[in-house]
Amino acid sequence: MIDIADKNTVLKILRAKNIKAKKSFSQNFLINRSVLDKIIHAAELENTDNVIEIGCGLGVLTRELAQYAKNVIVYEKDADMIQIAKENTREFKNIEFINADVLKIEPPNKKYKLNAIIPYSITSLILKHFLVAAAYRPLKIVFLIQKEVAEKICALPPKMNVLALMVQVFGKPQIIARVPAANFLPPPKVDSAILKIDMHSAPMIKNYKKFFEIVRSAFNQKRKLLSQTLAKLTKKQKSEIEKILIKSNINPLSRPENLSIKNWNIIINDF
Repeated sequence: MIDIADKNTVLKILRAKNIKAKKSFSQNFLINRSVLDKIIHAAELENTDNVIEIGCGLGVLTRELAQYAKNVIVYEKDADMIQIAKENTREFKNIEFINADVLKIEPPNKKYKLNAIIPYSITSLILKHFLVAAAYRPLKIVFLIQKEVAEKICALPPKMNVLALMVQVFGKPQIIARVPAANFLPPPKVDSAILKIDMHSAPMIKNYKKFFEIVRSAFNQKRKLLSQTLAKLTKKQKSEIEKILIKSNINPLSRPENLSIKNWNIIINDF
């Protein structure tokens, strides 16, 4: 069985196919078996699981997913990579490759887990697509993404941000391991991290569309105090806003990054 998480094997494949990593697709190939093992361990796959993978590369993660899951559906924009990944996974009959932009598809109407080595530039778009926009959310997410983005997603007050709030409404994020750039070929300019998101049984905020609308507006004016921001959003007097916040045990002098999801939930219900 070939090991395409090995640097020499990756180089051999790339030379044989006369291909180079495409910057337009943010292609960096994982060349460390132990990192791959950590991704699979975090995914907690069972032989009844349906898995969606975003981007197949040479098929390094695809092979591992196929060994443990019932079915693997791979969305890949690069048709050339699909052909190579098909060759590298030809012994598996439970993989379906789809040449498409995952941001333009609707997730399946069935239970599934989401796994990927994510192009750094579209991490937030992918999370928004599968968590906020999708009618059917994954049971669990395991991504290998840019380290700084993973840390941002796992942030707590006083370092909250829109991305952290968006993810944490739907699930509990956790950094499993940090992965230096040297574990990829070619090495990216930044380090990576394995991020696991265990989904909540239901969103922590019911009216999450209203929630995101208010949160985005608040963070767009993050230098302003919370009472000022809410006064502008709700068209109420600042003094009235302050009374409501104090009654809910929220400091009117707070800024958006200081508030927890619990705080925001109270605000949404009050306004």
